[in-house]
Amino acid sequence: MSRNRFVRALVPALAVMLFASSQVAAGERYGHGPILGYVTAESHFGNGSVRAPYRATPVGYQIRLPHGTWVYCRTSCRETLRVETVDIWDAVIDNGSPIGAGTLDAECGVLGCLTWSLGF
Repeated sequence: MSRNRFVRALVPALAVMLFASSQVAAGERYGHGPILGYVTAESHFGNGSVRAPYRATPVGYQIRLPHGTWVYCRTSCRETLRVETVDIWDAVIDNGSPIGAGTLDAECGVLGCLTWSLGF
């Protein structure tokens, strides 16, 4: 009698595990959608350009870097791609410290890269 109860409990548990593993293998667990299109980012410092696909997730858009890593878009997917690839080392401070390279601080705002200068 206890053996039948064990089998009746085991079968649904195995079915749930198989379903969950198939979703993880397909990438559906996290809600990654298909590639929606491509974005081209051009360097602000003459370092060329790069083109990459982007996709939607439940918490925002992601862009794929050239080595295959998907990162979330910050200001925009184009700006994130530019800062993370072609202009990553142009944000390095004069002392050679890589702290801040490829971060939100290096991205331009919604209105673009606005600069202010005062000269006489």
